[in-house]
Amino acid sequence: MRRNPFDNIEEMLDRVSRQVEEGMTAGGLQVPGSVPVDVADTDEEYIVTADLPGYETDDIDLTLSNGTLRLEADRIDADDYAEGRYIRRERTETSASRRIRLPEPVDEEGVAAGFENGVLTVRLPKVSGDDESRQIDIE
Repeated sequence: MRRNPFDNIEEMLDRVSRQVEEGMTAGGLQVPGSVPVDVADTDEEYIVTADLPGYETDDIDLTLSNGTLRLEADRIDADDYAEGRYIRRERTETSASRRIRLPEPVDEEGVAAGFENGVLTVRLPKVSGDDESRQIDIE
């Protein structure tokens, strides 16, 4: 019996996908444009901590929908330099995002977020409930 040549390619893609997932769960793989996060599971809540150096609270959009926490951050630096001209320009528009699937339902009304010294902390209390979408304010 003759094998389909695409079977080999599909097997290879499955193998690479598994390696990427294993690397991400082990913390050893950082995808460009992705926000590095820690997700802690206590008995009462999930605590998500994300590093966002150089961003302001207004640059960050945080939403929770269907058990997935979505974090998006956009920063646009000013084009003009008031005191002269640039000799080197590397800091320009920057955006980052991350989606975190939560293993259990959370109490969306009890979700709280804080941002201090470039570190975003989101507290998501565990409970069973409905899966409606909710915008989260960052304090």
